[in-house]
Amino acid sequence: MSIDLTQEENEIIEYVETDNAKSVPNVNNEISRYTNMAKEYISKKKAISIRLPESDIYLLKQRALTTGISYQNIIQSLVHQYTHNQIKAVL
Repeated sequence: MSIDLTQEENEIIEYVETDNAKSVPNVNNEISRYTNMAKEYISKKKAISIRLPESDIYLLKQRALTTGISYQNIIQSLVHQYTHNQIKAVL
C-alpha cells in the first residue's frame, strides 16, 4: 500500500532517518507539558450569541427534555459534529 505524503512529512521523515533529530532534555516533562497545553486548548470554550427562530428553540427544548440533555449541549454537539465532518448541513 502506497501512502502519499506531503513535502513537509517527507522532510520530517528524512530528518529523523538521517539521525539529525536529537532528543530534548527532560523529554518526559516536555511530553507532559505539551499534553497539558493540548488539553487546555481543547477544553476552552467561548460564549457566542446567535439568533434562532423561537419555534426552533421551543422544539429543541422539547426534544432536550425527552433525551435528558440540555438544549445548549445539543447545539454544542451539533456544531462539533459539523465542524468535524461527521454531519452535513443542508442549506
